[in-house]
Amino acid sequence: MEDIYGIKYTKPKVVLLQDTGIGVAETAARTCYDSFENSENSVVKEIEHQLPDTEMVNALNSIEDSKLLDDLAWTYFHHSILEHANLSFLIRGTSRGVLQEHARHRIQAISVRSTRYTMSGIINAFVASKHGGDKEFFIDKVMAFDMFVTCDEAYNRLEIGAMYDKLDFQSQAVEDFHSISVAKSSLPFIEQYEGDAEALYGALQAGKKKRNVGDAFKHIITDNVKVDMVVTFNLRSLKNYFTLRDSGAAFFQIRWLAQEMMQVTPQKYLDLIIKKK
Repeated sequence: MEDIYGIKYTKPKVVLLQDTGIGVAETAARTCYDSFENSENSVVKEIEHQLPDTEMVNALNSIEDSKLLDDLAWTYFHHSILEHANLSFLIRGTSRGVLQEHARHRIQAISVRSTRYTMSGIINAFVASKHGGDKEFFIDKVMAFDMFVTCDEAYNRLEIGAMYDKLDFQSQAVEDFHSISVAKSSLPFIEQYEGDAEALYGALQAGKKKRNVGDAFKHIITDNVKVDMVVTFNLRSLKNYFTLRDSGAAFFQIRWLAQEMMQVTPQKYLDLIIKKK
């Protein structure tokens, strides 16, 4: 937890899901220069004379060091060969603001927790609050979702209160608000539990979820909302990411994320992309 500009924030958590090794990158480089016999790695030398079998491929992917890659990365700045190594990270608890920053990095694969499919609890709390509850009922329910990277209760209650106000505005502007917020099979619960917000909320939560409910309500959430994602970078792109995002000039939340990603990146990759001090 960090206090930034008077607001407390939680930091993201990162796990390295997979890495493809540096052996393929060395093989790619030695293919360019037809220099397999010069490798200090015996399995790479063998590729000069035979196509790799399964055992050789496993050995290739276990290579921990390559003098050629080090020379190409730091002496000749031939970084295209680094594109043959890939790393995938599971990221939990960064923000939508960071997601926007990530979009600026062109070469990555990214899969993100979808607001289209994951806002039903918020909408159910609002519907219940309008049929027996109040704004405080809504705030209390949404507070339990732990959905923000900020962790000051007073501040988060302000955030949720603003969400309520936006939903309330929309509910008055739409002729049949329930048709866009509640699954058809759950609509009878509104009349059945009229006046009992807790029971209605429980029934809506247990019932069928409205498909793509987030399509109509994405506007209510801010960049402060937590997101989970899996990102895959090739090593050249990861070098660019770390260079830009571990900088003091970077947005502090993406700097935290870059630092957490560096912590779980094996040293054999860092040696090729982080300049030794």
